Amino acid sequence: MREPLRTDVSSGQPRGVRWITLFVLAGCWILSFGRANGSSPAPADEAIHWQEERQFWSFQPPKLPARPAVRNETWPRQPLDYFILARLEARELQPAVEADRRTLVRRLSFDLNGLPPTPEEVKAFLEDQRGDAYERLVERLLASPRFGEKMASLWLPLARYAEDQAHQVGSDTKYFYPNAYKYREWVIDAFNRDLSYAEFLRFQLAADKIEGVAGADLAALGFLGLGPKYYGRKRLEVMADEWEDRVDTVTRTMLGLTVACARCHDHKYEPVTMRDYYALAGVFASTEMVNKRPDGEIDKAGKEEEMTSATLHMVQDGEVRDLHVFLRGNVENQGPVVERRFLQLLDPPAGGRFEEGSGRLELADAIASPDNPLTARVMANRVWGWFTGRPLAPTPSNLGHSGEPPSHPELLDHLAVRLMAADWSVKSLAREIVLSSAYRQVSDEDPALATVDPGNALFGRMNRRRLSVEQWRDSVLWVAGNLEPVGGRSLELDDPENHRRTVYARVSRLKLNDFLMQFDYPDANVHAEDRAVTTTPTQKLFLLNSPFVIEQAKALAARLAVEAGHADADRVRRAYGLLLSREPDAAELGLALDFLQLPDSPEMSRWEQYAQVLMVSNEMLYVD
Repeated sequence: MREPLRTDVSSGQPRGVRWITLFVLAGCWILSFGRANGSSPAPADEAIHWQEERQFWSFQPPKLPARPAVRNETWPRQPLDYFILARLEARELQPAVEADRRTLVRRLSFDLNGLPPTPEEVKAFLEDQRGDAYERLVERLLASPRFGEKMASLWLPLARYAEDQAHQVGSDTKYFYPNAYKYREWVIDAFNRDLSYAEFLRFQLAADKIEGVAGADLAALGFLGLGPKYYGRKRLEVMADEWEDRVDTVTRTMLGLTVACARCHDHKYEPVTMRDYYALAGVFASTEMVNKRPDGEIDKAGKEEEMTSATLHMVQDGEVRDLHVFLRGNVENQGPVVERRFLQLLDPPAGGRFEEGSGRLELADAIASPDNPLTARVMANRVWGWFTGRPLAPTPSNLGHSGEPPSHPELLDHLAVRLMAADWSVKSLAREIVLSSAYRQVSDEDPALATVDPGNALFGRMNRRRLSVEQWRDSVLWVAGNLEPVGGRSLELDDPENHRRTVYARVSRLKLNDFLMQFDYPDANVHAEDRAVTTTPTQKLFLLNSPFVIEQAKALAARLAVEAGHADADRVRRAYGLLLSREPDAAELGLALDFLQLPDSPEMSRWEQYAQVLMVSNEMLYVD
């Protein structure tokens, strides 16, 4: 078991930090002396007990666990429910009751499509007395093209999707990606057509190397082809930084391992060596990032605006080479050459050196193999977290020793095996989760449960979740009647004419849009396994003063006048139906009517102000 440094409560620093500092300083002097004399030792991995390391929970192949026995046999609806209920009953706890239909239709709509349901959809679901009404609602939402848009908004930050670079000199845009949206379109389409997750990964690493794959599917290579590029790209130390980005993004996204930590030394926590790192880095050192036209020719445009609209930002094999180990990360202090191969920890008996070009296809096959113990677990954990608000393993891009273990390891294995058994169908996995009794629980906190499980690690209720910035902005446009259901080339989010879903907005590494940054969209320069959820005064000030919010409030007020007539009470009820999927209670209706009798302000009518208040209310910002 790897132990992190303990913290000294009095100082807030790790215990023994002064001694550690002295050792580090002494070590740096010794290493510098060694480098100067060419005597740095080559990295070695003989000390790692590989078979012992493979006994760690995440490095063992997932197996379908036996269904646990439960006392309350009437509660489970899906196989996964038995794992949740068994853990609760072991603590003498009971799951929460099922949420009402209004809550469920709103929750499902946001989770599967990223938008609120229409009042008409809510009414139809409430009145549908057929026994399979819930199941048919799930199928309709899974079949909607909005499903792919919602899932893409979750995947793109993992792929550190962006359309420019973190650095720009003058007007030089030759490293920018004006057609990045083609990768985004491919991801949306892949989720909508339920492309096998194994193929989803293989295409993004090696679509150009897979027989029969061509045309639009080559856009999948944007996963690698949209990565950061740095100035001075012909310098070895700059290339090494770019290779690190590729290794880090691929392994954290697809394997849930922090392999890039082994660039300068063997990993301090994981059975990953420097040899492993440079074996993978060699794959990307043998790969070129290119802008390629449909005819296969390279687009050599020197500026962003000069590139043809059909050009794809992708990768192809370059000069194939194996890398030296850079001792302590120093490109000028080179150790032994390492052959391109997969991680030794995960390498099957038939594995070994990558022989086919750069090795991207062999790498893709090794990652997407059902024999790989990590790939299915990582995705199953992500999907569970996306739909419940809390992944089973709290560090979704780190399932190694330095990550946090899963709360329900048997359930995670169950979901991983079920994902593979269903031909790696993400929709199948999503379906099982949202059809479960665990998913349908209320989010209200039971005092007894809160005492035992304040973080809801046992999933004895649903987690109340704040909408992502994409969900909230899309919902505001939708209720205002201004949402345009089209995609295509990216638009700036600040463009007053941009009424598309937020997933279609331009994302910048150079300067992330202020609105996205304000509401916790992750940094597009690096893989982002999760998002912070902050509450700041500037967020509220933005909601009160933003021209965008004010414009949508005015549009909502106009929509209510058309759809609900002149009676204020009818308009209030329609507003609640659009924004909150429910009717106002008597107190809420009374407060609204009293407010609406006050005089208008010069800038906004009383109805426009009321529409804005509802748009920025906590209930609008959260889903139960």
